[in-house]
Amino acid sequence: MANRHTIVLMQTAPSRATRTFMDYDSISQSMDGICGLYERKLKELNPALGNITYDIADLYNFIDGLVDMSALVYDHSLRAYLPYDRQWIKQKVFQHLKKLAH
Repeated sequence: MANRHTIVLMQTAPSRATRTFMDYDSISQSMDGICGLYERKLKELNPALGNITYDIADLYNFIDGLVDMSALVYDHSLRAYLPYDRQWIKQKVFQHLKKLAH
């Protein structure tokens, strides 16, 4: 899974103008990026709190609350990007956080 360039595509609101992307050198880095995006949103909504905590259900709700989120992951053997949906992202982010916890 290492060194698999990953592009996260997302749309935060119904307007097509909110479409954006983030690219990362690996799936793991992309999962860090998604968590960081959520953490920045929490800090924006709760500026007075010094320490913000959340659980996986909160992160899932954030991901599900976006109009769209998907990922394109480079497959070296195919020399092409493979598409993955938000369910795949949620599964990978859970595995990533579980790995960080141990």
